[in-house]
Parts: sequence; C-alpha cells; structure tokens
Amino acid sequence: MHNFIVFGILAIVAALIVPQLVGKSSPTQEPAAHAAIAAPPAAPMQSANGRSLTVRPDKRGHFNVEGRIDGRRMDFVVDTGATIVAIPEREAARLGIHPARRDYVAEIRTANGTIHGAPVRLAMVEIGGLVVRDVPAMVMPNQALSENLLGMSFLSRLRRFEFADGRLVLEQ
Repeated sequence: MHNFIVFGILAIVAALIVPQLVGKSSPTQEPAAHAAIAAPPAAPMQSANGRSLTVRPDKRGHFNVEGRIDGRRMDFVVDTGATIVAIPEREAARLGIHPARRDYVAEIRTANGTIHGAPVRLAMVEIGGLVVRDVPAMVMPNQALSENLLGMSFLSRLRRFEFADGRLVLEQ
C-alpha cells in the first residue's frame, strides 16, 4: 500500500511539473522505471570521475546514491519520475527544516487519498561531487514517504543523465 501512495504522489507531482521540464531534457535521458526493467541485478555501486557519477542498480533495480543536503549526509533513491526532490518530515527535521502545519499547502492526490506537502528550497544538494544550489523540494508526511527521492528538480539541472550499459550516469 505504501508503494501506491508514493507512486500516486510522484505521478501527480510529475503531471504538474514535467511539462515545464521537457524542453530542458536531453534526448539521451531514459526514465528510471525503464532502466529498472532493463538493468541486470547487480550490487549497488557508486563511482565518481571528476564531474560525472556512475551508479549501478541494487537487487531491486533501484539506483541508490549517497549525498548531502546543505552539508548533511543523506541517502536517496534516484527517481526520474519524481518531479521534485522529496524528503519525509523526519529527514527534514535532521536538516533543521521544520515546516509549520500551515506550510503544507501542496495538495497531492493519491490512490489512497489526498496528502499535503510543504514546499521548501534547499540551499545545496550534492551527489558524488555534483553540486546543485537552490533546489526546490517537498517535505512529505512520514507516513507518505519512506525514503528520500532525488527527483527532477535536481536531475534537470545536470548537463545530462542517462541509462547506459546497465548503469545510471549523471554528469555536470
């Protein structure tokens, strides 16, 4: 049931923001959903080379990366279907971000009902040496999101990202 909530949130957010990002995307981009199907199972691996990062999928086909938000370590699941970087309240609290109830103004409809998220801006998100500043993000209720999602508000600001040879390549 949790997966349905996360999928519903991502689908709604994507429907709102992806059309704006389409003009910025590169023709070599492939959604992570397709990548997960095509990727052979492998141990997670993250390797950086200058301003490029290569990530292997985990056993489930997900691309997990270690990063930092405003200098604090965070783990993410790379999700090209997520329009925005999304973090649960407990992770936001670790960063010192404590939205008031009145800040939860983004209404997100899912198969399990409506959820409200709090839009925020992150001063800096860093993944394997790739740094993006002033990143739009959404703080989600803990029950709606179990892991941090690295969405298009970060990915679209890279020079490119692509799925090739069973790996996700991010380049700045």
